[in-house]
Amino acid sequence: MGKDEWSLVANASQARLFRKQADGPLVALGSFHHPGGRERSSTLGDDKAGRELSGRGFGGAAFEPRVDAQHKEHLRFARELADVLEGAAREGSYASVRVFAASPFLAHLKQALGPATQRLLAGAHDIDLTHVGLAELQGRIRHELAEMH
Repeated sequence: MGKDEWSLVANASQARLFRKQADGPLVALGSFHHPGGRERSSTLGDDKAGRELSGRGFGGAAFEPRVDAQHKEHLRFARELADVLEGAAREGSYASVRVFAASPFLAHLKQALGPATQRLLAGAHDIDLTHVGLAELQGRIRHELAEMH
């Protein structure tokens, strides 16, 4: 098994994957773009609008919630990223992985992670670092980890 620690820095429309060996620097492994994660639901085409339920209760009519197209795109991107991590975990490419993503996308990612990745998950951090450049990123990750202790 590799001794590398991987870090996935993501939001609903982009992600970057890094590896770090012991005290070495972060090294970029790849980047992922999902433009659909940024589109507004009206651009993507919603599912059927909420259906009205006739009810005899107080208030007359109620509306069923709908899952909009943007939410589906976020889930699709989370699964795509989780599949990359799962394949690498099964190949022994890393010893641990940390995920940095803001809610609610972090929840989608955690839910999508496969069993091999879950075993190697060293932490899931509710912060969006996708806008941070590589030079600053290592310090921001170190700071985030120090905040936990």
